[in-house]
Amino acid sequence: MNIGNDASVRAATSAAQSSNAGEVQMAVLKKAMQSQAAGVQPLLDSLPQQPKLATEGAVGTKVNTYA
Repeated sequence: MNIGNDASVRAATSAAQSSNAGEVQMAVLKKAMQSQAAGVQPLLDSLPQQPKLATEGAVGTKVNTYA
């Protein structure tokens, strides 16, 4: 019996290869997302902090808006 030409063997081999390719693609995607997150964090840290909401007085105690 020659199992090398069997359709089910080919299908199983093909499924295993596509599964491995999918895992590799996910690993690359995760690595790229981690790299982007690490690169954007210094930019976010460099943004100026928003001023605090006023706690007393007639202006700025109810609505906090910025132009």
